[in-house]
Amino acid sequence: MRLTQRLALQSAIVATTLVAIILAAVEWRVRHRVEIAAAANALSEEAANGALLAAIRHDVAWASLFAVAVALLLARSFAHSLTVPMEELRDVARDLAGGDLTARPSRSLGSGEVGELGEGLRQLAEQMETRLWEMQSEEALLVALTESLNEGIVAVDARKRVVRINETGRQILGLRQALPFPASDLPQQSDLIDALQLVMTGAPPIFREIRLDDRTVALTVRALRGGGAVLAMYDLTQVRRLETVRSDFVANVSHELRTPLTIIGGFVETLQDDDVPPDLRHKFLGMAEANVQRMQRIVDDLLDLSRIESGGWRPAPVELELTEVAAEVFAPMQLRAGDKGVTLTTEFDPAALLVMCDPTAAGQILSNLAENALRHTTAGRVTIYSQREGDGIWMGVRDTGSGIPAEHLPRIFERFYRADPGRSREAGGTGLGLAIVRHLAEAHHGKVKAESTVGAGTTIAVWLPTPTS
Repeated sequence: MRLTQRLALQSAIVATTLVAIILAAVEWRVRHRVEIAAAANALSEEAANGALLAAIRHDVAWASLFAVAVALLLARSFAHSLTVPMEELRDVARDLAGGDLTARPSRSLGSGEVGELGEGLRQLAEQMETRLWEMQSEEALLVALTESLNEGIVAVDARKRVVRINETGRQILGLRQALPFPASDLPQQSDLIDALQLVMTGAPPIFREIRLDDRTVALTVRALRGGGAVLAMYDLTQVRRLETVRSDFVANVSHELRTPLTIIGGFVETLQDDDVPPDLRHKFLGMAEANVQRMQRIVDDLLDLSRIESGGWRPAPVELELTEVAAEVFAPMQLRAGDKGVTLTTEFDPAALLVMCDPTAAGQILSNLAENALRHTTAGRVTIYSQREGDGIWMGVRDTGSGIPAEHLPRIFERFYRADPGRSREAGGTGLGLAIVRHLAEAHHGKVKAESTVGAGTTIAVWLPTPTS
């Protein structure tokens, strides 16, 4: 039964009881009066007294009904004035409990206990809203900080559930599950799982380097207050790869320079002997000069490669006519090609005669490719060609030389990589030409390709995009 109904019923009971008491008291008083009057008057007046008593009872009954009606109206009014603010406070409290922190009691509740309760509820709602806003701000800041890290962050609670993970952590671990999810969904790599279990059982922080699939990861695991642990992971794959590249590069450079230096040193030591015949002395000096030039080419190529990779060089593309570039490339090669019996030719697609490229880069690309082709071709042709494809142009060199085995093709654009090291050095190659070609192509937002058949020849080309007007 609602509060309003209970108050109204109780008021009605009280009013009815009071009326009944009043009626009983009045009737007793009337009877008393009648008895007194009857004793004093003649018995013939008994009927008149009965009629008077009935009239009094009738009047009292109507008066009582009226009193009850008035009492009910008053009780309902009093109950309504109390329950309306109480119901408002109840609705506000229900909304706050449901998460609507904008709910507020009205200021028309009046004074007294109900008004004080409404003011207290209003202050509570305002404090809750402020605290929630602060918590949301801190949560947003925490999310922004963790997402901005290059480290993967994973938080595991005391029930072994992953409750927080940033995007870097998802990428390192290959996870896409919605939070929270069980820690058993983490990669079951023994070093990772063992470190997590040890820390969650009270061990001190653990630092170790682990392997996750093809990644090298620096792992840090620390315990959280109240149970659980946080994992921090830094992907060292690129760092380790660069360290390997640097180590290989130093080793390759040392090896490439050691050979000509050894040769030059041997010739110098021999030439210090006054008994060396003039013709042999001349031959040794020529060979020493050739090795000095080889070291010079290696140094020049290294400087070019370093300048391109470091961003110190920026291409300035202009429209070039490939026939002119090819003529400049072939000019210094004509004598050597003639001595080897190799024909230098061009094959240009009429729709691909013009290319957007930095003039220096275009000459260096085709020169490196043509020099490589002539170096490995003993007879036949070396051809500079062009071909339109899509929204760009392929320009490159094909030859009829010895070819490159298929297993070497994916790596020929690496620095100092040679499919046949001995033969390449003997031919005078530095091992850096194709690496320079690849970097020049990428600087123009282009790409490279290599196709070869052993004994039939090789085709290496660069694709350069055609700017859209």
